[in-house]
Amino acid sequence: MGGSCDYAMSAEQLTALLAKLKDDTGLLQKLKDAADLDAAVAMAQEAGFDVSKADWLKHQAKETLELTDAELEGVAGGFFLPNNSALSFCYC
Repeated sequence: MGGSCDYAMSAEQLTALLAKLKDDTGLLQKLKDAADLDAAVAMAQEAGFDVSKADWLKHQAKETLELTDAELEGVAGGFFLPNNSALSFCYC
């Protein structure tokens, strides 16, 4: 059981979190200030979103593929927040 259904639920939770971050600048700032991805996932879960590191990494990979050359040049490691995304993580 599970499989793709579990991924669909996780993706739904991440989508809900990203939507909330557009309106909740306090939570967005907390996540931006997180020391690492584990801390950010823990904060998201404390806020009621059932997301995992894998969810965020899949989202980040998708966002990275959509970056412009100028945005790619700006990535120096750690957190990266492209203009079109509420929150992405990049560990380069």
